[in-house]
Amino acid sequence: MELKDIQNLIKFVAKSGASEVKLEMEDIKITIKTGSEKTETTIVQQAPMGMQQMPMAAAPAAPVEVSSTEDAVSEVESKYIEITSPIIGTFYRKPSPDKPVFVEVGDSVSPDTVVCMVEAMKLFNEIEAEVSGKIVKVLLEDGTPVEFGQPLYLVDPS
Repeated sequence: MELKDIQNLIKFVAKSGASEVKLEMEDIKITIKTGSEKTETTIVQQAPMGMQQMPMAAAPAAPVEVSSTEDAVSEVESKYIEITSPIIGTFYRKPSPDKPVFVEVGDSVSPDTVVCMVEAMKLFNEIEAEVSGKIVKVLLEDGTPVEFGQPLYLVDPS
């Protein structure tokens, strides 16, 4: 395995959101760990007997600079309430393919308004807004896999 392959693996794991990945082959053992606050990468290479082991340097994760426009967007979006997925599954904006979407941007919702469905294990679960306000942004495409707690919509409570 080349250093370039290892660096690509590190980048892939960082983007995937996995907290730990272990890869073991005949002559190489790699463990990549990431944390929420700080990204920590550990690479251990074991060479077979008789081969000289060459030290490998891990490519440190480059710090991400946040531009002022991203700060402004974050501040604007921070005043909105997120409607999040209560379960893992597949997000659907419509009750069926031939029906209209539950809610559009600009629609007013109350706590008992059904805003979408999340299919999990062949069961379709209606997701209610649980807040009052106006839908400002739809964060996912129809048919997208969702995780527990993943934001689905932004709601302006005012």
